[in-house]
Amino acid sequence: MNFSYRLGWHFFRALFKLYFRWRAYNPERVPTEGPVILAANHASFIDPPLVGAGLPRLINYLARESLFHVPVLAAILRSWKVVPVDRDAGTGRGLKTILQRLAQGGAIILFPEGTRSKDGNLQPARSGIGLTVIKSKAPVVPVRVFGTFEAYGRNNKFPRPRQLQVKYGKPLLFAQERAEAETCTKERLKQIYQEIADKIMSEISALEPRKD
Repeated sequence: MNFSYRLGWHFFRALFKLYFRWRAYNPERVPTEGPVILAANHASFIDPPLVGAGLPRLINYLARESLFHVPVLAAILRSWKVVPVDRDAGTGRGLKTILQRLAQGGAIILFPEGTRSKDGNLQPARSGIGLTVIKSKAPVVPVRVFGTFEAYGRNNKFPRPRQLQVKYGKPLLFAQERAEAETCTKERLKQIYQEIADKIMSEISALEPRKD
């Protein structure tokens, strides 16, 4: 972590502790160095910093490219190594940057569902994360957040003090899928992308909240 990121990390950890009474479970399952994809469910704007706050390493977040044109904020985002994503221009450049960060040994958060849940329930996975997995060599750690929809869902104008949890699953390697992808047809490759996405979403779904 650089100085700027560490300040933000401590800020969010304090916020989650004092306002949301948060709990983080099994963060030791996430590699402390080397490339890793953190694949989490998505119900709120709170999700990215919540996932990152439980881990003692710098995490590459994604943010709309338009935010990089806002003075001061842009400097902060760059110092945190946030990946700019232009949804209107497609995903090509964003994917290239994500793969570069992973190749450099970075950790990145991706949301298999693609967008925030409208009702707090898990949504079907999109194939995009499968493509990222195949084009990288990074392990995938399924992550599930609990309580963020109730705290700050789509219909909330201000975050409410609900208890939050983040639970990290066991790493998935997808060695077999990566090997098959090297020689299979384009039609089969598309199927592999979706199968990987569905497998990740299944592992996220299997993570249960703790009641202690």
